[in-house]
Amino acid sequence: MMMGHGHGRCGGMHMGPRGWRGRPGGHEGWAREHGGGGGRGRRRMFDGGELRLVLLKLIADAPRHGYDLIREIEDLTGGAYAPSPGIVYPTLTLLGDMGLIEEQAADGTRKKFAITEAGRAHLDENADEVARLMARLAQVGEMRERTDGAPIRRAMGNLRQVLQYRLARDDAGADTLLDVAAIIDEAAQKIERLK
Repeated sequence: MMMGHGHGRCGGMHMGPRGWRGRPGGHEGWAREHGGGGGRGRRRMFDGGELRLVLLKLIADAPRHGYDLIREIEDLTGGAYAPSPGIVYPTLTLLGDMGLIEEQAADGTRKKFAITEAGRAHLDENADEVARLMARLAQVGEMRERTDGAPIRRAMGNLRQVLQYRLARDDAGADTLLDVAAIIDEAAQKIERLK
């Protein structure tokens, strides 16, 4: 369920090239970014102001070009989210127009951006929000790491296949649906109670 280039809310993120395979607990909502491939409804990882702060913080850490920023965010989330170029580059243009970043002289065709004094002041003014946003990225990465184990992927795939097969049968009436839902609910409760 979740790098096309999509967004996610509950944190909101874009799925990365490695994909986001429908995690339980709302993870897929985190895996979508602003519009982009995929067809399913997309939710945002960040709103525009939040993404501006994240990019500004990463540029403050080290001058970067757009691709570096996309790759860094993907790395921070363990591959679960990467903003699309169609979102990152206009945001960089806006940050430049706001006087918060400036282009650096660079070899080659890629433009590197560095933070300005006004950009540093803006980060300082929004330090709590920046810390919260960076913690969100770290949390997504930790969650991805915890839920991306091969046994969990195998079990989730097995459940999906069994459900598709069983519910496609002609005798899958309302009672069957209620029984299946009860079994899944019971499994969820047992997982929730695990120490």
